[in-house]
Amino acid sequence: MTKTELAAKVAEKAGISKKAASEAVDAMLVSITEALDAGEKVSIAGFGIFEVRTRAARQGVNPRTKETIQIPESKLPVFKAGKSLKDVIAK
Repeated sequence: MTKTELAAKVAEKAGISKKAASEAVDAMLVSITEALDAGEKVSIAGFGIFEVRTRAARQGVNPRTKETIQIPESKLPVFKAGKSLKDVIAK
């Protein structure tokens, strides 16, 4: 499902225009992105939790030269599904 298809579904279920639904979906995504960028956790009850995790620095190997390299620490966005979502998917 694309963002456009999601906005169309939201419009249908909420009984609002596609334009309003598209703006709402965009606003939600921007809000989640801003919260994660600020280091906050975003918890949506029954759906899941979005958070940022830090991947530690580590040793790696350059596949071309077989030389050992240092891979720096990085931050990753992570989603952990909530129980309700897991239950729906597991059916």
